[in-house]
Amino acid sequence: MWLRRAFFRWLLPAAFLLPLWLLVGWGVFQGGWAILWVLFIAIPSVFLGQLLLTLLTRSRPSVRADRAVSWCDVAGFTLWHGLTIAVGCFIPGVFPWLLTAAVIVGLALVWLQGWQLWSEAKGSGARFRETIAWSSFPASDDASPEPRPREVIIVQEKDPLG
Repeated sequence: MWLRRAFFRWLLPAAFLLPLWLLVGWGVFQGGWAILWVLFIAIPSVFLGQLLLTLLTRSRPSVRADRAVSWCDVAGFTLWHGLTIAVGCFIPGVFPWLLTAAVIVGLALVWLQGWQLWSEAKGSGARFRETIAWSSFPASDDASPEPRPREVIIVQEKDPLG
């Protein structure tokens, strides 16, 4: 449980630290004109993607209640964050494969989060629609039953001295 809770707490800082790692990794390992790709494509997409994934994950009722992600989330985020860190190392010859894998795993993670959110919300949504359906409201022309007169008890006290 501690690992799942640690991932829950890691999701929001990851939105800032993973893009920062891409910039630092470019400075340490790459150099050159790749900075344009890093600044205008990689950093914004990782930042926005991680924020979207964090929002989808934390929207689930089970995650909010337990303050812990599921084991599928742990596996998916571990793989995606690991690939993002590997992309930031700019390894020659392997970089295109790592980048492709990171994009595919990121998209799969968006699908996984959406599917888990839908699965958890599916039952509650049907009940919500039932409660607000027009058929559940009484028709305005239906006569409401006559109210029963209430029984009223009046207690009078006599003054014993007077």
